[in-house]
Formats: sequence, structure tokens, C-alpha cells
Amino acid sequence: MTDDFDGELGFEPAVPATGAEPSAAARGPQRRPTLRRKLAAAAVLTGALGAMGGSYAAFAASSGAANQPSSAQQIAEGRQLFENSCITCHGANLQGVVGRGPTLLGVGGAAAYFQVSTGRMPLAQQGPEANRKPPMFTEAQTEALAAYVQSVGGGTAAPTGNLRGSSADIAVGGDLFRLNCASCHGVTFKGAPLSAGKYAPSLYPSTDKQMYTAMLTGPESMPVFSDNQITPDQKKAIIAYVQNIKASKDPGGEGIGRIGPVSEAVVIWVAGVGALMIAILWIGAKSQ
Repeated sequence: MTDDFDGELGFEPAVPATGAEPSAAARGPQRRPTLRRKLAAAAVLTGALGAMGGSYAAFAASSGAANQPSSAQQIAEGRQLFENSCITCHGANLQGVVGRGPTLLGVGGAAAYFQVSTGRMPLAQQGPEANRKPPMFTEAQTEALAAYVQSVGGGTAAPTGNLRGSSADIAVGGDLFRLNCASCHGVTFKGAPLSAGKYAPSLYPSTDKQMYTAMLTGPESMPVFSDNQITPDQKKAIIAYVQNIKASKDPGGEGIGRIGPVSEAVVIWVAGVGALMIAILWIGAKSQ
């Protein structure tokens, strides 16, 4: 084969006429990815990872409820209330005071709202459990305090908007409550004692927002139920279940704690047998 053969075909044959593979020198220099290609691929990969991480943070870290930004006026009002009622125990910069009160940095407006709206704060005295009592502040003042704590210390913001699921969510909420809440609060929401002088409080006086913020922040001995454990919609379903049961009436009279027909049968048996014994004794006394 002569050099004219290349010119006639317009390309170099992959296999020469002899059938042997051409040498590396005959094939010429191999193409390698240029530096520009490597940098472009790295930039695309970095951008994709950044977008994925940003999307996860945006959806997984939020409380799922509407969090409207607080106004400067509301924050200023909350600061005034804090300086008048809270600064002695929690410090001028929310850093806490040793022996008096913990730091509020990072606890968030949700925790501040729960503690203040349930009357647990300001604390009357130190003890194993902060008891619920009539709140010192109005709802608007409580929200202002929560907004101020949120603005200074950050953390989980207090949710706003509708926090209760619909009637279609009640069955799901009941299953979730029995799985995650009934072991401490009881199937009838009346609470139960825990160890070391602590207790799970009754849910009967609790509002939608108080229950939602409690699940977000885990006050006292309660665990924190993040949105990865119980989603915002599931939290609302639990609230719908609890509030529906609390509001429903007992058509047959006293519900005896609504702990089922067995307990009601025991009460009827004990009361019935007791009444029967009294009647027997009375008839025997009259016949003598």
C-alpha cells in the first residue's frame, strides 16, 4: 500500500492491509480530557450537590406551618415585656443567669410561646416540674415575647395559621396519638406521673398552638418530635383527634374516663352488687 491510498479513501484504515494492529506511534497521540472539560464537569457536579442540599434544607428544616415575619413594633413590645418580667432570670442578652434561669439563645419563639402561654413562665419557684397556671400575659403579649426571643436567639419559630387537621384526619391522628403520645398522656389525655417528681400534664386545657409548639420543642420531659419524625400534617392530625374527642359529648351519661367498656362494666357490677346487698340487708332487717 502506498501513501496515495490514504488520499483516495480520505481516511487512514483502522487495520492495515497486513492485518496487524498499528503501533501507538502510528496511531498518533491519544485524545485526553482537557483541563477546561474537567473544570466544567466539576462545576456542574458542585452545582447539582448544592441545589440538592439547599432543597433538603428548605423543606426538611421548616416546621411546615406558616411562619410570618414579626414586625419591628411587635419585637419592640416583646423586648419591653422581657426587660420588665424576664431579664432577672434570663439575662439582658438571653444568656441566662446561673442558679436562676437557663439561656434562651437558640430555644426559639415556639418554646417561648409554649412556656408563657401555659403560665409556666414566669416560674413561681424552682422544682422538678414547671406547673401550668393562669398566664400572666395576654395572647398578643405572649406572641410579642416569642417574637423578641426569636429575633435575638434564633431557633424554632412559633407557627401561625391553622394548626388543626380536618375531620378526615381524625382517624390517622388517633393512630399517631396512641403510638407516640398515649404512653405518657394516657388514652384519655388526663396525663400521668413520671419519675423523679415529674409528670405528663393533662391535655384538656391545651390549645392547638400549645400542642403544636410542645411537639416542636419538647418541654420538660417530653421529647422533640421533629418534622422528620412526625410531619406537619401528622401533627395537625393529632391535634384534630385530641380536640375532637375533647369536644364530643357522652350520650349515655358519664364517660368514666372513656377507657372502654370493661371499666364501665366493672363500675356497673360493683355498684349493682353493692345496691343488691344493701337491698337484701334492708329486707332482712324489715322482716325481723
